[in-house]
Amino acid sequence: MTNPITSRLQEFSASAQVALTPGGLPRIAPHSTETMARVLSLATEEGWSIRLEGRGTWCPPDAPADLVVSTEAMDRVIAVAPPDLVCTVEAGVSLASLTLALGDQGMWLPWDPPGLPDRSIGSIVATGATGALREGFGPLRDQLLGCTVVTGDGRILKPGGIVVKNVAGYDLTRIEAGAFGAFGVLTELNLRLRARPEIDRTHLATGERDDLTRGARDLVEAGIELAALELMSPVLGAHANWILAARILGPRDAVRGQAARLHDTTTLNWVETTEEQARALWVGAAHAALTGPVSIRLGVLIEGLDQTIDLLEERLDTELLSAGAGSGTIRWTGTASEESLLAVRRIAASREIPVTLERAPWDLRRTVGHFGAYREGVGGLVEKLRDVFDPSRVIQVALEGAGDEEPGD
Repeated sequence: MTNPITSRLQEFSASAQVALTPGGLPRIAPHSTETMARVLSLATEEGWSIRLEGRGTWCPPDAPADLVVSTEAMDRVIAVAPPDLVCTVEAGVSLASLTLALGDQGMWLPWDPPGLPDRSIGSIVATGATGALREGFGPLRDQLLGCTVVTGDGRILKPGGIVVKNVAGYDLTRIEAGAFGAFGVLTELNLRLRARPEIDRTHLATGERDDLTRGARDLVEAGIELAALELMSPVLGAHANWILAARILGPRDAVRGQAARLHDTTTLNWVETTEEQARALWVGAAHAALTGPVSIRLGVLIEGLDQTIDLLEERLDTELLSAGAGSGTIRWTGTASEESLLAVRRIAASREIPVTLERAPWDLRRTVGHFGAYREGVGGLVEKLRDVFDPSRVIQVALEGAGDEEPGD
């Protein structure tokens, strides 16, 4: 028997890819922002729940829904402006293909998110997923100049172009970064670029974790310009000891100068890697987030880095763990129960440390939530924003999590 939703979707056959998922759910991949808006408007009218997908390489495709909506058919690099170091892309373009296109023009997007290089730009932005390069280039939203988003009820919004009631004073682009699709579907993004670095070198130090984090603090205090300063657990770094990896980018003379300062500032024994070794290290760290069913990230002050890693070691483990030793961002991957994740979140909350559930099966996402309430009042703000961007709650996403509710709530 034909699925009635699939039948309704045939009206979009000229402007979208319409199919069924392996599980039999109707699936549509619009070719344009306008078609995406029509699909979401129809879903709201009909009361269909929606599961959002990019290229399907990050979160498990298991959220319960009536319809799967994908951005994978929106995969164009719309415009590149080398003199201005900016570009405009559709949300479904992969990071790998964008990197290749920009490299041909001597430009570079300094993103190294967890997962595979064929992750879509929209997925990376929606999950706020930064890697080790956050140290030198700041959070992902710092490279976002603007976006186009389709709300759950089919409105097309652009920063600066439409004033949205009840969100006055908020930067729409910054709200969308890391919202996991709760505030609409990203369809186009304007990105700030960098000139492709002349030299890219990685230096490694190995040893006891406390010694490495102490050395990292010395480097930060000395103001050495590093693109990345990443602490990696022995399993993640494929080494007998913990690893501190320092990545230096830029003109040849500047890289040499910073490397000399790196060696002079600490007592650590630094070794420069080959290009092949460096690539294996950084690619392996990105891929590691897919080797376990659960991935979380925490944001701490660098003074609290060791204490927070101790918390993870006590409540989870530290087999697949990396930490921005200068930025304070920690990423953990592995197998975890609902109880252990909620315990980590509650202890972290008492220390004013946000814990984001980046990736997990739906049951855990639903119970634990991507954000969880780590500060009083956050939940109410999120609900008000959802009232604006997805009033009918057609988009299936678990931000707060049922496990954060107190009895009687």
